[in-house]
Amino acid sequence: MPRLLEAALNGGRARAEHPAIPVTPEELAAAAAESVAAGAGAIHFHVRGPDERESLAAGDVASAVKAIRAAVPGIPVGVSTGAWIVRDPAARLDAVRAWTLLPDFASVNFHEPGARELAELLRARGMGIEAGVESARATELFVDSGLAGRCLRVMFEPPEQDAGQALETVAQVAALLDRAQIGIPRLLHGVNATTWRLIDEARTRGYDTRVGFEDTLTLPDGSAARSNADLVAAARRRG
Repeated sequence: MPRLLEAALNGGRARAEHPAIPVTPEELAAAAAESVAAGAGAIHFHVRGPDERESLAAGDVASAVKAIRAAVPGIPVGVSTGAWIVRDPAARLDAVRAWTLLPDFASVNFHEPGARELAELLRARGMGIEAGVESARATELFVDSGLAGRCLRVMFEPPEQDAGQALETVAQVAALLDRAQIGIPRLLHGVNATTWRLIDEARTRGYDTRVGFEDTLTLPDGSAARSNADLVAAARRRG
């Protein structure tokens, strides 16, 4: 099994997609506890506001982080900073500056506008950076940022739904990182149709990986997962 299995609890999914998608701080805390009991070693989630929409507001971040930390003490907790949550890069920086209770790490997608400035702010505030790269171009931006050696890990996120094409992207990203001699931990995950194939590839490569409702709603046999913990347990059983 890869060195780290991260649980990605909700992403941008709505309850209409699955009734067990955790949204409130209490639901996120319960899902985190169940996922850790099933074998997860870190938690990643998308903060939601009272309207259930994704949020970077300080109060919403604090409420969710506090609840999850209480449920899984000692487990690293990270949040998304996706550009779609706050679309203006300057406003996104202002939102992060306003945070009062800080997660252990935050994901930054390096193909998005303002990624480097956001990563620098997160580091300055003492948070780890989970650098998301979805393509060769995003990887080049990550390498050129000068921040690669100071990130917690780099997260391979190929968006392709054909497994062969996704694996080509993985190979390209890995080659670019090798060429730049970037030795930080690597996490590989798929989404929807490629989730389980890329979990297997992560194991083969010795990379960290992740699973959860953000990435898939189904188990390896195609049946519906009941919970994030179901998905974590299934990933653990794969090796």
